[in-house]
Amino acid sequence: MIKLMFGLPAWARVFTMVVLGAALSCLMTASDARAQRKAEDDSSVIHAYRGIQLGMLADEVRKKLGDPKDKSDEQDFYLFGETETAQIVYDKTRKVVTISADFFTAANSVPTAKQILGAEVEAKADGSVYKMVRFPRAGYWLSYNRTAGNSPLTTVTLQKIQ
Repeated sequence: MIKLMFGLPAWARVFTMVVLGAALSCLMTASDARAQRKAEDDSSVIHAYRGIQLGMLADEVRKKLGDPKDKSDEQDFYLFGETETAQIVYDKTRKVVTISADFFTAANSVPTAKQILGAEVEAKADGSVYKMVRFPRAGYWLSYNRTAGNSPLTTVTLQKIQ
């Protein structure tokens, strides 16, 4: 009957378009899935600080880290020498929901963004660095923040997504 462009009948053209559309859709879905898996892959980042993990009980934390400088049912504050502090925050069931560590020096003992996040993070023009990565499937986010200057403050925070 009616021959369309390229000499194909209408049914063949429709069939070809459906097949091409399905193939394109599969390719786009696979690409999106790979990007999503990469964004949610937390295998190259830290999961604990000094052996403390999200979800641990306050008693377990205190057993591992010792007596905090300041403690309450909601949070503990630890001092590790003159250059490192940590704040551990608990929920109503006394489980860890936030771990935040501060490093007050540019010494070799301060973790780098690559050590924390698994990848380098480009510094801003002033030398400061900030990056937060969410891991919704794992239920937490992780951030790295370093201030600018000769004596930067570096803060690493691991927090449960509420």
